[in-house]
This record gives sequence, C-alpha cells and structure tokens, in this order.
Amino acid sequence: KMLRGVLCTVLFVGALPSLAEVSQGHISVVLLGATGDLAKKYLWQGLFQLYIDQVSSGHSFTFHGAALTALEPGQRLMFDVLKKLACPPDESPNRCAVLKDQFLKLSQYHQLKTAENYTMLNREIETLLRQEGLKEAGRIFYFSVPPFAYTEIARHINSSCRPPPGAWLRVVLEKPFGHDLESAQQLAAELTSFFREEEMYRVDHYLGKQAVAHILPFRDQNRQFLDPIWNRHHVERVEIVLKETVDAKGRTSFYEQYGVIRDVLQNHLTEALMFLTMELPANVNSAEEVLQCKLQAFQSLRGLEKNSAVLGQYQAYASQVQEELQKTQDYISTTPTFAGVLIHSDNLRWEGVPFLLTSGKALDERVGYVRVLFKNRAYCTQSETLRDAGHSQCKAKQIIFYIGHGALNTPAVLVSRNLFRPVMPEGSWREAVGQSDLRIFGQPLSDYYVYSPVKERDAYSVLISNIYHGRKDFFITTENLLASWGFWTPLLDSISHQPLRLYPGGVENQHLLDFEMVSGEVVFTLAEPVQMLNPNRLMPSDYRIIQSTFRRSPLVSAWSEDLISQLASDIEKTASRTVARSGQFHLALSGGSSPVVLFRQLARHHYAFPWKHTHIWLVDERCVPLTDIESNFFSLHNHLLQSVRVPYFNVHPMPVHLNQRLCVEEDRGTELYAKEIMALVANASFDLVLLGVGTDGHTASLFPQSENGLEGAQTVVLTESPVKPHQRMSLSLPLINKARQVFVLVLGKGKHDITTLVSRVGHEPRKWPISGVSPSSGQLVWYVDYEALLG
Repeated sequence: KMLRGVLCTVLFVGALPSLAEVSQGHISVVLLGATGDLAKKYLWQGLFQLYIDQVSSGHSFTFHGAALTALEPGQRLMFDVLKKLACPPDESPNRCAVLKDQFLKLSQYHQLKTAENYTMLNREIETLLRQEGLKEAGRIFYFSVPPFAYTEIARHINSSCRPPPGAWLRVVLEKPFGHDLESAQQLAAELTSFFREEEMYRVDHYLGKQAVAHILPFRDQNRQFLDPIWNRHHVERVEIVLKETVDAKGRTSFYEQYGVIRDVLQNHLTEALMFLTMELPANVNSAEEVLQCKLQAFQSLRGLEKNSAVLGQYQAYASQVQEELQKTQDYISTTPTFAGVLIHSDNLRWEGVPFLLTSGKALDERVGYVRVLFKNRAYCTQSETLRDAGHSQCKAKQIIFYIGHGALNTPAVLVSRNLFRPVMPEGSWREAVGQSDLRIFGQPLSDYYVYSPVKERDAYSVLISNIYHGRKDFFITTENLLASWGFWTPLLDSISHQPLRLYPGGVENQHLLDFEMVSGEVVFTLAEPVQMLNPNRLMPSDYRIIQSTFRRSPLVSAWSEDLISQLASDIEKTASRTVARSGQFHLALSGGSSPVVLFRQLARHHYAFPWKHTHIWLVDERCVPLTDIESNFFSLHNHLLQSVRVPYFNVHPMPVHLNQRLCVEEDRGTELYAKEIMALVANASFDLVLLGVGTDGHTASLFPQSENGLEGAQTVVLTESPVKPHQRMSLSLPLINKARQVFVLVLGKGKHDITTLVSRVGHEPRKWPISGVSPSSGQLVWYVDYEALLG
C-alpha cells in the first residue's frame, strides 16, 4: 500500500519513532495553481519543508497539485518543479534523498476545472484513506490563483470537497484581497458564504519574514526597557522601507491594476506599522488579542490626504505598458511605481511622531527594514573618535528590524549599544560574533548589538508551518483586511489622477526621490528637472495665450498647486496693505473642500501674515454644532486657526447653535451676526471675501431660486440647501457686493462645466447666484485652475 510503504521507507532511515505512534491522522494538502510562478518559486519548496519538519510528527500526508491544465502536460510541468526541490543545508544527503523521493511519491497532479473534478478529488482522498485504514485529520487548500477565481473554487470546495465531520478545513488565500474597500468587502462577503472565518488564512508573506515576525515578541520580551521609551517623548520618527532594484517588466498587467501602494504599502508595510503602533496585548500569542489591539491601532490613525504622499514612476514604465498591454503611443499611465507616505497616529502614545512608509521599483538597492529612531538631547564635548559606542549618549539611538538583502544580506535585529542589551530567544536568535567593517545608517556595526536567526527560514516555509499548526496570528483576518482598506482607500481615490514624478531608475535617481516633511505634509526635496518631465504632460508655459479676464474681471489661472500658492500670496499682500492703512483686516472665508488647501498653505508658508490684526468671519455655515465634522468652522479651525495666532476675540463663527437649538428663527442668530458685523466692520464692507462655486452655480449658501439673500436689505440670512445638511446660514449677495475685494476660487475638473456656463451667462443670480457677484465699489478676481478652465 502506497502510504504504508512510504512510511516504512522513512522509518528505515530513522525518520520516525515507530509505526504505532503514526496515528494522529492524515492531512491532504491541495495546491491550486500548482504549475504557476508562485508555486514554482516558493510554495512547493515550502510544502517540502513542511514534510521534512513534520514527517515524524505522527501525521501522514498526501500532496495534490491542481490546475486547469490537462492531466499529462500538467503532471509533466509539476514534476519538473518537484525534481528541483532542495533540502536545507543541515540535512544529511542520505536522508534528503529518501525524503525527496517519498515526497514525490506522495504528490500527484489533478485537473480541477469542473464541479465533477472536485467531486472526483474528494472521492480519491476518501478511497485512499479507506484503503490505508487512516483517519482524516484535515485538509489544506492553498489558492495560488488570481482572486477572480476564488469564489467559484470556494463554491466547489464547500459543496463537494469538504473533509468529514471531526476533521478541519484550512483555506489559504493569496493577495491581492480586493482593489479598494468596496471590492474587498464584496470578496469577503462572497468567501464568508462558503467558509467560516477560522477556516480562512489570508497570506501576507511579509508576516513570515523572520525580522517582521519578531517585532511583537521583541517588544514583549523587552518590555522593561521599551515601556519608558516606546512613545512620542522619546521616538523621533519611524521608517518602514521596502526598496527594489527590479522594475515591473513582465508584470505590467498586474501593476497597471494595483500600483505600488496596493502592491506593498496597503499590506506588507501596514502590517509592520501595526506591530509597532499597537498596544501590546497581555498575551502576544493570542491571535484574538493581537487582532483587537491592531484594530484599535487602525482606529487611531489619522486619515490620509493627497498631500500625505509623494509619488513617482520610473521612465521606462510607460513604454513597457504600451508594449506588454498593446497600448497606443499616446497612452499615459498614472500608476505609481514609487511612493513615500507620511502617517500619523492620534493615539496619545504616538501623537506627533511621523511614520514614513516608502517603497518603489527601479531604486538603487534591494533592501527592507523597519527603523525606529530615538530622539537625542545629549551634546558631547569629547571628539567622536574618543567615544565608546556603548556609553556615548551622543551616538544615534535606534532599533532596526532588518528584513533582508541590502548591506547585511540577512534578517537581523539591531539595537544601539547606548540604548540597552536586548533580551532575545536563545534557541532561534544568536548574537553576531566578530564585527565587520560594515556601516548601517552611517554607524559601524560595532555600535549595535546585532542578532540574526540561528536558522534562516524562507517566509513561505514559516507561514505554511503556521497553517499546519493552525496559528492564526500570522495571517490577515477579514476585520483586519477591511480596516486596512478603509484607511488606504481615501488616499488612493484622491491621487488617482495626480501627476507623478518621473525618475530614470537605479543609481541615476540620485536625490530626485528624496522627500521631506513640511508641517504634516510630504514634498519632494528637489524640483523636478525639466528634461525629466513627461513630454505628453501639459505645462503652464503651454497656456500663455489664456485670456486674462473672466466675466470682464481679472483672471488668474495655473495648475492647482501654483494657483493656491498665488492666491495665498495675494491674500497676504492684501492683508498687509490693509493693516498698514487702517490697522486691521476683515477677512470672510467660505467653507467647503476647495479652501482647505488654501488654509493649509496660509498656515504653513505665510509666517509674515498679520494674524494679530486680522478678524476672521464666515461667509456661510451649515446648521450643525461647531464641533461637527460637517461644520465649516470646524474645518477652518482644524486646517488654519489652530496653527496661527489669531486673537481669540478676532474669530467670529456664525451663531447657528443658540439655546441648544440649530438655526431656529426665533433665536435671531442672523440678526446677532449682522449686528456684530455692523459694530466691527466699517460700513459693513469686508476687506476681502473668499467665495467658491458649486456645480449648480451656487456661492456661499445662496442656491438657485433661493428665497432669501439674493436681493433686499437683509445682510445675513437663513437658506435651504438641496443637499444635507439642508439648513444654512449665509451672508447675503448685497452684503458680499459691499466688499472691497472678492476672490472666487474654482478648482478641479468637476467644475469645468459650470465654469464654461458661467463664462457665457449674464447677470442672472436667480438661476446662477455666482453671476450676481459684482462688488459695487470693489474688485472681483477669479482664481481658476487649468482643470476647471479647460477640462
């Protein structure tokens, strides 16, 4: 009998204790996609390693390779891979030869294409076990197939290939797990209809990397040293980096769909981030406790915005896409192959600490690491050559989880000697002996305690071993997955059409991809050289013939970033001139999304602005509490007021919330605001009013066919919006038109249609309120970006 014969042969070379002990049951491993690239490179080797490790555990095994390919060619392809399997270096040649021979005998190929194929596989497994007199312990199905095939395969396994009651089922899924939050939710819902959560093992192979897998145990075993310093008071910044020298050639079909953020940051680097930022559970070996702590860490992450990332694309990528995907020569890809992302946590432990996640193709080296850099307040008078690394407080203090490759070319954990000597598990990690002349982050290796694994293991071997043992803490749960997509999807949406920095690739990148943190944002350090720019990308110089007026008023037009910069400068100049003339500056600001980038620009780049003499007013407000995320004042406070020094009494929010009620006419909030304006603003004439334009032509909260505010003597009115929240308070059109200057800001392709329409219509405020903006004795200036102006 096949299995019995295999066991006897292995016994003969001393691999098993006795046949009597071989009674724990049989495990069938089914590898779907058995002839694919991932299976060839990693999975068959990982399964062979599992067999080597567990052959004497008391379980018996069979390995079923499966694919869509017909039986004979599929069998030939699979066995070509199996013949090349290698034993670990510490395995004796004799035992290796026997184990490899037995593994091949226990492996068979199946074509799995139809429901009948799955039924037949199930029948074969049951027949084999009955003939051998073995009890079934469980089945592992490894999905090394594209995600679009998951649902159909899951349906077949669930209906005709589940093990009998008393035996377990483990289904292993490879990324990508969706493209964004919505697709991930859909895929999760489909799979949940076939498998229980405890049956699913989502693989992120970086969790099998020994340095990454040791982050939580390291934190747990070194609590006494880390507890006082693992926080914002001591950590300067954290870097999580995965650099590759290879490009996307041969994989552009996948890469065009996903790009670097979906491929690497949303999964691999985010998981490392969670291991660093999450609170340590009481039991780090409890998958449930680890999951709950990770979910809490996700909730604490500050939302990502467009300016949280810098993006690049290596120059050859476009031509590779055109060639491999048969795209035309004028096809322009907006897929990033490089990303640097700045992340903040609002958790009290990490508040203010920057976490920098970086990855890219065609970079200068292949390396991965997690680096925690600590603050250094010491100043040492002795010269550096006289300092002892173990005691000098002036040397950099850092902990590095070195994932692999790079200068060290091995997984490692490095701790600065002037921090502490770490506790490391003796059986699995050993201290490196003999100091080489290598330098890591500018410091000689002798400045660190350096530990490397006693036995280096491939990530897939580690993960397959954990699947066998049923350890879920190395895998991504549904909740974990959806939390990650919920965090990354808003950024992915906001950058979907963002221009990318082109880079030549490799060492020629020089400093082109260097970026820096500026007031909570990231920007490239160097300007992009003109010769690097995409020749198909329109540049400001292409628009020199643009009209200088719009609706008979001055027009300023540029790419959005340049436009915002110009607008902020013009507001500052207006403020400075007005304060010099009259001692104070009255500025009325609109709400909505467009002004947010302006607020940030003013807060972070205009330190000479005369805030001390500026009064801030609201053009309009939603009828919600001022602490509500929908409130215009809340947005103004978050993005501007909390970052500048405006005197408290100079800030004038609209009184929409009086007597614990919202915009109730009897409370006379509009009259209250009107009186405040009359008392403080000379002639009720603001020095500057900033307006926007809605896609329906509304401005402030004055909507088409509005009953209030378009004409008459009222200066502050209550209005109705067609979208929630419906109730609004707004300055009236007559009051706006009393201003000395009015600036109208229009951004984005979504505003192109209304911009074109407004350019043609006359004075018709009942239809398009923005057309009624015409200061009686002041100036109107339009700030319209190229996308809104030209589409």
